[in-house]
Amino acid sequence: MSLFAENRVTAVLGPTNTGKTYLAIDRMLGHSSGMIGFPLRLLARENYDRIVKIKGAGQVALVTGEEKILPPGARYFCCTVESMPVDRPVSFLAIDEIQLCADPERGHVFTDRLLHARGIAETMFLGAETIRPVLQKLVPEAEFVTRPRFSTLTYSGPQKLTRLPPRSAVVAFSAAEVYATAELIRRQRGGTAVVLGALSPRTRNAQVALFEAGEVDYLVATDAIGMGLNLDLDHVAFARLRKFDGHGRRRLTASEIGQIAGRAGRHMSDGTFGTTNEIGPLDEALVDAVENHRFDPLAFVYWRNIDLDFRDPARLLKSLDRRPPRPELLRVRGAEDQAALTTLIRDPEIADLAGNPDSVALLWEVCQVPDFRQILSEHHAQLLSQIYLRLMHNDRRLPEDWVNAQLARIDRTDGDIDQLIQRIAHVRTWTYITHRSDWLEDNERWQDRARAIEDSLSDALHERLTQRFVDRRATVLVRHLRGDGDLIGAVRKSGDVLVEGEFVGRLNGFQFQPDETVAGEDARPLLTAARRALTGEIPRRIKQLEQDNDGAFALVENKITWRGTPFAWLAAGDTVLTPRIEVLHNDFLDGPARERLRKRATAWLSRHIGAQLKPLFAAQKAELTAPGRGLLFQLVEALGTLPRRPLAEQLAALTKADRKALAALGVRLGGASLFMPKLQQPRSLGLRARLWAVRQGCPLPPLPSEGARTFDLAAYAEVPALEAFCHAVGYRRVARKNGTALAVRADVLERLSREAYKRATAKPQTAQLETPETGEPKAPAPEVETATAPMPAEPAAAEPAPTEVAPTEAAPTEAAPAAAKRRQAVAFSADTALCELAGCDEVDLEALLFALGYRRHRDAEGQATFLRRGPRHKAKDTRSKSGKRPSKNAATETAKEDASGPARRKGKPRRGNAEAKKTAGGKRKTPDPAIAARKARQEEARKREEKRMADSPFAILRQLSLGGE
Repeated sequence: MSLFAENRVTAVLGPTNTGKTYLAIDRMLGHSSGMIGFPLRLLARENYDRIVKIKGAGQVALVTGEEKILPPGARYFCCTVESMPVDRPVSFLAIDEIQLCADPERGHVFTDRLLHARGIAETMFLGAETIRPVLQKLVPEAEFVTRPRFSTLTYSGPQKLTRLPPRSAVVAFSAAEVYATAELIRRQRGGTAVVLGALSPRTRNAQVALFEAGEVDYLVATDAIGMGLNLDLDHVAFARLRKFDGHGRRRLTASEIGQIAGRAGRHMSDGTFGTTNEIGPLDEALVDAVENHRFDPLAFVYWRNIDLDFRDPARLLKSLDRRPPRPELLRVRGAEDQAALTTLIRDPEIADLAGNPDSVALLWEVCQVPDFRQILSEHHAQLLSQIYLRLMHNDRRLPEDWVNAQLARIDRTDGDIDQLIQRIAHVRTWTYITHRSDWLEDNERWQDRARAIEDSLSDALHERLTQRFVDRRATVLVRHLRGDGDLIGAVRKSGDVLVEGEFVGRLNGFQFQPDETVAGEDARPLLTAARRALTGEIPRRIKQLEQDNDGAFALVENKITWRGTPFAWLAAGDTVLTPRIEVLHNDFLDGPARERLRKRATAWLSRHIGAQLKPLFAAQKAELTAPGRGLLFQLVEALGTLPRRPLAEQLAALTKADRKALAALGVRLGGASLFMPKLQQPRSLGLRARLWAVRQGCPLPPLPSEGARTFDLAAYAEVPALEAFCHAVGYRRVARKNGTALAVRADVLERLSREAYKRATAKPQTAQLETPETGEPKAPAPEVETATAPMPAEPAAAEPAPTEVAPTEAAPTEAAPAAAKRRQAVAFSADTALCELAGCDEVDLEALLFALGYRRHRDAEGQATFLRRGPRHKAKDTRSKSGKRPSKNAATETAKEDASGPARRKGKPRRGNAEAKKTAGGKRKTPDPAIAARKARQEEARKREEKRMADSPFAILRQLSLGGE
């Protein structure tokens, strides 16, 4: 009796490369009619073309969701499982990859075919051995046939991606991973074909043709090659072992790995499988399972009720959620069409329209339009909503102008690979729609339009893939270079590189530049040949660099050069004085070589910075108290310049020993700034600025001209942390009245401060000048007591009104020696000498003086002068010695006494010394109480002034000008 008797159900099970599909086609062609359901559109198209060559195009039909070829006399049908016309009686029926009944997304469709699809004479299920237990329970009448693999599959372990043998396929599980892998293979091996599940059959066939024709020796693909792609593969390498299954990333199961690995070794040729070095070796148990095709059997398959209730949408959903009748069946959850239905009936308009069984059935048909784009469900549901509403409002037909507009949007071939793939996925959805003859008038015309767009996009995609991942010239050269012999290469003194006597490029330092006449992808063979020919030249140059003296190195911008050629660059490090060094990218340098270059560059840079900025390194090693160490840390991080005012508390906490140590280190505690004069030299300015820019991670701002005392900051608006940049180059930022700013060198600002202080304070004349009219001694000029306030960290934007200080009474003659030691405030003008000292004009000088505490005034003649800002007067404490405040009357009397004193003395001329001696028989007369009170007030004001000045940053300047008092 024949193995396949009539009216029999047969299950042909076994691993890949067992000839199951070939057997099914052979059996189908032996019947008068037949139908085979394939899991992929690609497989359906591939086997359709095969059968057409045997039976002719008039007898073979192709039925998929996006493509239908239905000759009137067709007897044999190649279909996708979802598109099988199961209501059409055929003598033979087969389902390929029946183990996909356990797929969470499509499994319920395969299960339905397993339970209900039958051929009149013969039914055949093809798949893996794992489906046997479930199939025996669900189809007990089935006869099982096990087919052994034709060839042997062996595990070869992990390998470098660049060391894979020819005729290898590398498997990844996302488009980004496929692209990255293909790019690497193109650089190393000249080119590769690319196969993705999202490719159209036309693009897929064109890419496979490249591989089969030998134009490329490698193929990079997703798990789309795991089903039915019969390629001449010798080895399959897994670049990843995790995939996204629609819910999250998970590890591949043993059966999935076996399905993909089984593509290696077709027919009688043995194959190997393994991994790349990035993921390491496979587990021994997994290897044993794949090699011996022993996988865990399936315990259940997915199922969904097909007896649907179309009376209303709610009943339809309820019927879809009906529980399965057998324990081997698991109800599918989260199916795309059911999720789309749930979303659409939330729309009140759609819910109102779906009020009868026919409209509900139409709604369910619309929900089954596949989402080939795999976009968010809301976007796909929006498209389905538009389709349903137009069908319901247009007599169950889609408006042709709307369909034409939708197709016109995607009928364009510009863009990159991803954009073309998205358009192909979109047009596949419309291809599916155009095959609904009940939805479109003249649907064949729209089918042709959609197919033409898909073909155009497919050709453009194949061209883009070939341009990006295939270099035919490089492929030929790589094959020539596979031999063990060395290429003859030489490097001239000019850097010209010759390979086999031909000029291929130029070697500058460690960077190889291909021949300028060969650009783009054509330069790859030259680069490969040069790499092979320069295997000895690069190590020789590295050794020469290590032995060269420091004079051969230089810092140009943020790159370190060796003999004028850059080889490393600076990046932000742990501190501002220790930037990190990175070697420039170079395909000719491996890890150890790059590390040798980095160490030599680090050693030179440390010595270079240490020699140029020696005071900062000395400051880091100084031993001071905690306030002193904190002060030096901030000064080093700021590269040698800081404003004084924010550091007042730290400066007050310094001991005498700390101040001596700071002076020995060259740190000047100025009235406005803390800085190191030795760092103000022009040669260190550029290095300080470069280190600051590296630390900030920004481009180097323009530097002031050499020796500039001030410079304008209008062009520095885009510089981040502008004030910190000014400090790094030894300048202080000062604001003008108009809102702009300028920078003044810290040492220049200190010299200007001293000079202005000297001009603003003058010693009164001690000699008594005689009045020309009377010949009597002339009283000294009244003294105005002011003090210079400390310079603020940021100058005020607008100048406040000057503080008016009333002149104090002139001291009596007896007090002249004490008054001679004190200074009085004097207005001075901004002359040319001050402008030359600051290196600026009068307008900028006014801004600098304002920042130093000087305010502009107009004298009696209308000329502009500057006067130091007076002290802030505190309210006098009117408490008596007993701690009680005097009465209101007493305060009034005191005020009257103070007010009447000058008036009373105004009418009495001061008596001279001779008259005073004659009083009381030659004895000294008792001092007038009013004079004694005035002297007491003056003495109290002087003490307050001295106390306030002691805390001022200008105390040192005051001591210098007063002779140390």
